[in-house]
Amino acid sequence: MLLRYAAPLLLLPASLCAQTIPAPDTTRTVALPEATVTGYGQQLPLRRTAAAVGVVDAATFERFPQNALTQAVNTLPGVRLEERATASYRLSVRGSTLRSPFGVRNVKVYYEGIPFTEASGSTPLNLLDPAQLGALEVVKGPAASVYGAGTGGAVLLRNRRPVAGQARAQVGFSAGSYGLRRYTVAAETGSATGYFRAQYARQTLDGYRQNSALRRDVLTLDGELQASEKGTISLHALYSDLDYQLPGSLTRAQFGQDPRQARPGTATAAGTVAQRAAYASRTVLLGGTYEHRFSDRLSSRTTLYGTASAIKTPFLIDFERNTQLGTGGRTTLNYRTALAGRTLRLQGGGELQTSFENSRNYQNRAGQPGPLRYDDEIRTLTGFAFAQADYELPAGFLLTAGASYNRLRYRINRLTEAVTAPFEAYQVTRDFRPQVSPRLALLKEITPLISVYGSVSSGFSPPTEEEIRPSDGSLNTALQAERGTSYEVGARGTLLNQRLTFDVAAYDFRLRQTIVTRTDDQGTQLFANSGNTRQRGLEAALSGWLWRMASLENVEVPTPAGPAYEMRNVPGNVGLRAFASYTYNHYRFGRYESNGTNYSGNRLTGTAPHTLTAGLDFSEAHGFYLSPTVNHQARIFVNDANTEAAPGYWTFGARGGWRKALKNKLELDLYAGAENLTDRRYSLGNDLNAFGNRYFQPAPGRNYYGGVQAGWRW
Repeated sequence: MLLRYAAPLLLLPASLCAQTIPAPDTTRTVALPEATVTGYGQQLPLRRTAAAVGVVDAATFERFPQNALTQAVNTLPGVRLEERATASYRLSVRGSTLRSPFGVRNVKVYYEGIPFTEASGSTPLNLLDPAQLGALEVVKGPAASVYGAGTGGAVLLRNRRPVAGQARAQVGFSAGSYGLRRYTVAAETGSATGYFRAQYARQTLDGYRQNSALRRDVLTLDGELQASEKGTISLHALYSDLDYQLPGSLTRAQFGQDPRQARPGTATAAGTVAQRAAYASRTVLLGGTYEHRFSDRLSSRTTLYGTASAIKTPFLIDFERNTQLGTGGRTTLNYRTALAGRTLRLQGGGELQTSFENSRNYQNRAGQPGPLRYDDEIRTLTGFAFAQADYELPAGFLLTAGASYNRLRYRINRLTEAVTAPFEAYQVTRDFRPQVSPRLALLKEITPLISVYGSVSSGFSPPTEEEIRPSDGSLNTALQAERGTSYEVGARGTLLNQRLTFDVAAYDFRLRQTIVTRTDDQGTQLFANSGNTRQRGLEAALSGWLWRMASLENVEVPTPAGPAYEMRNVPGNVGLRAFASYTYNHYRFGRYESNGTNYSGNRLTGTAPHTLTAGLDFSEAHGFYLSPTVNHQARIFVNDANTEAAPGYWTFGARGGWRKALKNKLELDLYAGAENLTDRRYSLGNDLNAFGNRYFQPAPGRNYYGGVQAGWRW
């Protein structure tokens, strides 16, 4: 939904573009600074974007502890990021948790314009360090008309960028509860023709629970160069070395007895400690983009990338080793012209991804591979072509129409059966039927500060490789793609002399062939189509200054003879701001039967009916700041029968410190904070439809952190 930013709106303005900004949109003139968003590719001001878009900027990431992404992302209505185990993320955009027992599914993610979601459909968000991110933009609902398959939406990530004409070196250290240690170092330089930035971050953690330690090393290199008057090249490299333990889920009784314990063993099976359950990966991503401006009207943008990863995951009975190579690209052509005296913007392009994976499953013998169970080669090919048009209509209307044509194919060779079985037995091909996903939206500017919009969009979401081939080695050849249609209306703008910003949206999303998950007695996640769901929701974000200090600045003032300058009192970024974001979900199963039981009309598993995040941001002229935050999530049903639920909870946290740029070009940020101040016992990232009623993944109790960050400018 279009929430301008919940917490982001309270903080310092930042550039929200994830791509190079083309010639500015001059169809209408508004005398106030605005953020530009890249959702749906046209880089329009947010007030003129006919879509549900939420943004988290660098300042919002910095108001929370940077050991995890969860708190910052959860300031956006309609978006929920959960951390099941340390660094094991699960992202839900408008209820997409239902088919995501772990990881990120049904949502397309781009990293600096590079497809970050793998060809197989999964997204390894845990490879990233929060300190590297400068902006996170979420396009909510079916975004297939520009971003391909996925009914949940799209997430656009952008790393931090240097200020033009400035060089900086920066180091940081922080420590906290449960053995948290973080080290960061960065160097950057920017000019009028490009920039370069390098950052290394290391994080270690002993963990709140047994068997929940983590180590993560992340190196990022980003650069951009204006190679000619009309061409710009950008290059990006990411290396991540990640290792974390998996404590496993607990029953309600175990959760109540001791939430810090790992999943215990039984008379017939060992627990996660004995089996040394963990996840380890090494990944490298290399990508480059070339943008060419043929004229003021015509431009193109082409991205190519390659990625390689090695993963090993010992769990309760299974030890999995995966080696994956992936490559792909995306190209977009943009054209702007006039039709009947009105601006018409056209966009078209395509995206192609392919991957090869060798996946071997062994018996897990206390964290070491035992006898080989399965040896599979998995080839994936996916792609889509898209087109979109934006047309300026009279009376402040903007019409957007787009569509994409999508393809996906899996080919699985089971090498362990190749010697004894006929060809048809050990090779399985799933070629999903091509899908056309359209989108139509209409926006109306009520005033230069307020706009309303409505949209109808459809999308499809095919099964990921993990759903076609779960870790028990079975091949789920009957699983079908989800298909859905979303109807949405929204409004956004500013009131009270631009002191209050609001963003609201309501939607009705109808999903067919809904994929649901269940867990067997060995902890294996299995998937099936369940009929349909109806997901209706309301999202709202408010933010504004309660008190603001003005400063005297030289302001550009338009005159008939051209721009002039005069000294004026301009509202600054010192004062007190408040924000709140609220989500209401009325999600129900439609026609749904499973194992002979009718669950039609039940609440959707794993989705809270109410969530709320609110906070204050106080800063004063000497550099002292304080940012308290409260978060609420209502009770969540954890099984389709709606007989078991995770209790709702409230949590409180705060970060405060002193941040100052000194005269000798030294920048200091001394900070300390706390999370879950009331030591609330709650579960975050519940296991849905779990065998043996092991639903609960306990979240950390009260914890503290503190640190320092120092930088030098020249």
